Amino acid sequence: MTHAVPCADSPATRLATRLAFFVSGFGMACWAPLVPYAKARLDIGEAVLGLLLLCLGAGSMLSMPVAGVLAGRIGARPVILVGGVALCCAMPLLAGADFSLLLALALALFGASLGAMDVAMNIHAVEVANDAPVPLMSGFHGLFSLGGFVGSLGMTGLLAAGLAPLPAILVALVVVITGLALAAPRLLRTRSAGSGPLFVVPRGLVLLLGALTFAMFLAEGALLDWGAILLVETRQFDPAKAGIGYALFSLAMLSGRLTGDRVIARLGEYPVLVGGGLLATAGFALMLLAPHTGLALVGFVAQGLGLVTAFVILGVLMLSAPLTARWFVR
Repeated sequence: MTHAVPCADSPATRLATRLAFFVSGFGMACWAPLVPYAKARLDIGEAVLGLLLLCLGAGSMLSMPVAGVLAGRIGARPVILVGGVALCCAMPLLAGADFSLLLALALALFGASLGAMDVAMNIHAVEVANDAPVPLMSGFHGLFSLGGFVGSLGMTGLLAAGLAPLPAILVALVVVITGLALAAPRLLRTRSAGSGPLFVVPRGLVLLLGALTFAMFLAEGALLDWGAILLVETRQFDPAKAGIGYALFSLAMLSGRLTGDRVIARLGEYPVLVGGGLLATAGFALMLLAPHTGLALVGFVAQGLGLVTAFVILGVLMLSAPLTARWFVR
């Protein structure tokens, strides 16, 4: 006797997936306005800060492969929730760490939690989207950008209103805990039926796509970690308001995710990918070299619009081998 596999797509699982993406984007963006405060609190220069920020990326890189294996074996739900709990533990440390080693450990935990959540929530999203009658992935990723916008703008507002970093992050923590509590009972409790090797050596087009994706994430990470510092030290922004740059970037990413599919359908993958890269490059140039602060802020928007279309296209290419082959043999 055979049993039908239950459909992964339902209003509850869609809500849970959207909440996971929102919480991840929100939690990550809360760090951006806090970077100038951490630098001033520890009384460190850019070189030491750069070394500390490497811990965030290192934590993420170490956790992602492990999260993928665990999500395949025990399901995405426990990985998402454990990553969420780790995120809740890391956030107050980011706002209150008063010596370098503690901040390094906090950033490593922060990066590991975000990396684990990122992998697991995308696996969960694919399971839900594969059973859905309409496309859902772009909307799921749009919730990540919405979380980034709300997190960076909300933290900036709290700091500008006079709250110290630690009370401000505790307010943000309420949002994260609420989102996780709402998502937890609605997440899929089964694991993916797919099976395969734990590790495959990437070759050919996969390496090229990986290199392009690395460049995109490098640019996004630079804005997250250094955008506020740039506004404070070169544009004389009040540290309490410096998170506005990442908020504009996230807003541009959100608008791009909502309209990117239509733009790609109208213009084609190749022109949009190349044009997006050029627009992001121009945004970096504006942010760094523009003589006026307003133009520098436009640079944040340009980077968001340029990078988001590239992310959408790379995601499509990675999920479609025939499309990948057709596109790269032009």
